[in-house]
Amino acid sequence: MNVLAHALLAGDDAALRLGGIMGDFVHGKPDPAIPERVRQGIQLHRAIDSFTDSHDEVRAARERLPAPFRRYAGILLDMWFDHCLARGFARWSTRPLEDFSNDLRAELHAAGPLLPDALKRFLGYMDANRLPAGYARAEAIAKALRGISQRLSRANPVGEAMPLLMAEDAMLQATFERFFPQLRAFATEWVARLPPLT
Repeated sequence: MNVLAHALLAGDDAALRLGGIMGDFVHGKPDPAIPERVRQGIQLHRAIDSFTDSHDEVRAARERLPAPFRRYAGILLDMWFDHCLARGFARWSTRPLEDFSNDLRAELHAAGPLLPDALKRFLGYMDANRLPAGYARAEAIAKALRGISQRLSRANPVGEAMPLLMAEDAMLQATFERFFPQLRAFATEWVARLPPLT
């Protein structure tokens, strides 16, 4: 899952939400200087990714993608599922997408000293493109995929994946509709098992 899903699945806890966004930018064991609840948010991010990657619905969607795109299916599905979530956000949240998105960016700006450098750079991209709300637009997904493609170390087809994703949209939307409620239940249960902060 991508930025919007990780933020939403963290629930109402701003520290968990911050950790959920930091998860893609923190590798290995999180710095113990990071507040405990933020570190738990990073762990939640990793648990969500593991659940997603091992889910039968997601595995089947990956297999539907032809070579050479299948090798990058994790990236492509993460982005497209955020597109599905954004364009149907009212179904999954009582908050308007634009408000949720603006508040998320404000929280990230307020946490500036805690953010890894790569996340600080990405926050500038988020501001410029009004993300994650912008992910409701297919052109924002296309732009993001082109950027990801350029950052990968080897030649890849990620930047040319939009025609395939558009052609498979009905299948991917149906996959998302079946899978995301299960992911949300998993995240809710994961958060409920957290020990209270002392």
